[in-house]
Amino acid sequence: MAAMTSDFFVERLKAWGVTRIYGYSGDGINGVLGALQRAEKAGDGIEFIQVRHEEMAAFMATAHAKFTGEIGVCLATGGPGATHLLTGLYDAKLDHVPVLAIAGQAETTVRGGSYQQELNLDRIFADVADYVQEATAPAQVRHVTDRSIRIAVAGNGVGMIVLPKDVQDQPYEDPKVQHGFTRSGVGYSRPRVVPQPRELARAAEVLNAGSKVAILIGAGARDGADEVVRIADLLGAGIAKALLGKDVLPDDLPFVTGAIGLLGTKPSWDLMQGADTLLMIGTGFPWAEFLPADGKVRAVQIDVDAGMLGLRYPTEVNLHGGAKETLEALIPLIQPKADRSWRDEIEAGVADWWQTLEARAMAEAKPVNPQRVVWEMSPRLPADAIVTSDSGSCCNWYARDFRVKKGQRSSLSGGLASMGAAVPYAIAAKFAYPDRPVVALVGDGAMQMNNLAEMITVQKYWQRWADPRFVVCVFNNEDLNEVTWEQRVMEGNPRFPTTQDLPDVPYARFAEMIGLKGIFVDRPQDLGAAWDAALAADRPVILEVKTDPGVAPLPPHLTLTEAKAFMTSMAKGDRGAGRVLADTARQLFKEVTG
Repeated sequence: MAAMTSDFFVERLKAWGVTRIYGYSGDGINGVLGALQRAEKAGDGIEFIQVRHEEMAAFMATAHAKFTGEIGVCLATGGPGATHLLTGLYDAKLDHVPVLAIAGQAETTVRGGSYQQELNLDRIFADVADYVQEATAPAQVRHVTDRSIRIAVAGNGVGMIVLPKDVQDQPYEDPKVQHGFTRSGVGYSRPRVVPQPRELARAAEVLNAGSKVAILIGAGARDGADEVVRIADLLGAGIAKALLGKDVLPDDLPFVTGAIGLLGTKPSWDLMQGADTLLMIGTGFPWAEFLPADGKVRAVQIDVDAGMLGLRYPTEVNLHGGAKETLEALIPLIQPKADRSWRDEIEAGVADWWQTLEARAMAEAKPVNPQRVVWEMSPRLPADAIVTSDSGSCCNWYARDFRVKKGQRSSLSGGLASMGAAVPYAIAAKFAYPDRPVVALVGDGAMQMNNLAEMITVQKYWQRWADPRFVVCVFNNEDLNEVTWEQRVMEGNPRFPTTQDLPDVPYARFAEMIGLKGIFVDRPQDLGAAWDAALAADRPVILEVKTDPGVAPLPPHLTLTEAKAFMTSMAKGDRGAGRVLADTARQLFKEVTG
């Protein structure tokens, strides 16, 4: 039996299959760190990855869960170390992936005494966690650990365990076989969830009756990707992708219209506007204005989380079930559509859109068009590459210009849309798949906020990776660009330099300073060679590109209100208004009037 409670705790994590923990040390969690050290010495340890900041540990745990399907684990001391975890844990909560957070705490003997770093962590984490519990006795740790992990995995949510310092160091005691104790066990197997036959028949009736079917998928469709293609072929449907579902299907399928929403494509907009029937699979896509108007389409939704059913659109049939098994049961009820004119229209629109994107990417800019950065990257990526993106204007180019291939993976902070997730996501992807190339697309705002520090984490660990290819592409435009455009288009205000100007940081030179490779590009004709060099490097790379902040990340469809707001912002004395207008006005009015 384990000597101390902390030793038991580490053994229990291993029994649940935990192989890696992202975290940062502190005296509030030293008992667990000691147990990790003892387990490592005995040859039975859990890999511990030391990050620069606890928030990054939580982002890495979230990314681990997204890319592997396993529970991600992060660790921090008590007090400020614990509260730093919150942002990354909310990322897991809103994107529905399982994460376990472990935090230290002041000794039980001082709880309630306003002691140093004593916070009521169970209250602080009550909103983000599906289960949060502070242990107060060794015999409690067994069921707290088992329940936290099981609830997180089963519910695709966050579990939180708080371990006071003295409990960690107390001799471990199994719960007794008597009143006042409970004895839990390890293990969970996800069920096969399939809707009732009568509901499947109702859904088939709706889909068979439609002549112009649109499908919208999210990350929840991942395990049913092949079935999504099969039902789309039967229905002659087009498929739009919510951003978290970008890598569920490759973009070389001619009927896949790409991303939907503010960062989406014109074919996805046209798909939703022209459809008479909508099938939503594993998605919580939030933007109502990009979905059909109420009553315009008959709609069916499939989701394993009943709480998401009927939430984004008034669906006629709500199928509670997993994507793969539900589609397997539904497909035999679908009648193949003989009329392929709707599918032909969709495919023609998609082909035209790729030509439009290429023309936009190759358009002149000062100095480099940010669209071209991703356009040049996309065909050069190996078939097994993993791509992460930060929030901000770079996400527009990730969403539209990254033409994802079958076998590639990608993700970002979706529901939370947090800045600062791209590099920690990439680090977690690289630890999960050390033999695969990884690329992070990051704006200079996020790079300065917290991602630059995590390059030190890369420097610390990269020689462990079987494949050294790890590229962080920084869009250096000296502007908080996404917010700048929101000020212009959404608010009708000119760019506010006081809040938007960013320092010009030499990111590539920083990489060289810490022993990595730096590449700087300020001419568009150099982009292709720069990507080739970055993807062939013998060590991680920061690829810094001096991009034009005046290239507008406009939505796929502009309302007259948004067009007027943009013009108003220009008229109010926006710096560089003349050039911005020249570059965007023609496109803007074509969208409004076309």
